[in-house]
Amino acid sequence: MSDESRPAPAPHTPAPTAAVIPAAGRGVRLGPGAPKALRALGGTPMLVHAVRSMAASRAVSLVVVVAPPDGAGEVQGILDAHALPERTDVRVVPGGETRQESVRLGLDALPPEYGVVLVHDAARPLVPVDTVDAVIEAVRGGAPAVVPAVPLADTVKQVAPAGVPGEPEPVVATPSRAVLRAVQTPQGFDRELLVRAHAEVTDEVTDDASMVERLGVTVVVVPGHEEAFKVTRPLDLVLAEAVLARRRLNDGF
Repeated sequence: MSDESRPAPAPHTPAPTAAVIPAAGRGVRLGPGAPKALRALGGTPMLVHAVRSMAASRAVSLVVVVAPPDGAGEVQGILDAHALPERTDVRVVPGGETRQESVRLGLDALPPEYGVVLVHDAARPLVPVDTVDAVIEAVRGGAPAVVPAVPLADTVKQVAPAGVPGEPEPVVATPSRAVLRAVQTPQGFDRELLVRAHAEVTDEVTDDASMVERLGVTVVVVPGHEEAFKVTRPLDLVLAEAVLARRRLNDGF
């Protein structure tokens, strides 16, 4: 068969992408009241902002929200009461007692065709869509695990525990900021790899990328964004309100 008559290769279809948002934590550092993910930001629960930030990416066609074990109905009601992009399917499933267990339950709820998975903190409600897209593009480009991150602004000190609680802690090292990054979410993964990590790593870790590292797989970094910060303390909520107010002013609504 000549080159002229040979059929053109079929275009490559990117693996469908889903986002899992664990939202079962209480967020005690924000003080008493509703769980952190349900705290209002600009009059709208932070969880709704987080879902919208994932759905803003045209590559994300499914968002799975992992609710408190006994709060799936409440979370579903909250999401139903707010406008979300119609092109994105949003589902709610009950979570577990730990973040790790909740993410695993979110993974279990994904249909088999989703080959790329994002895991996003509900407490990062303002992540820009460009950051979401950068993570997805890196995974689709062949990186098995990707995290967005930003350089550190502060000098970091490594300290030894104080001999008596409350006493000053001795500094033992000053790591170079040039090789340190503050990691954000969404973190992106090849689905099979993340499922394997949750099956094989049983120690509690601070993020899903750490689980993948335990398997000996390289995690790569893409640029994060200063507005993708985590709302953990009352001052963070004040900053988030200011960022949201500025966005609304700039967007004219």
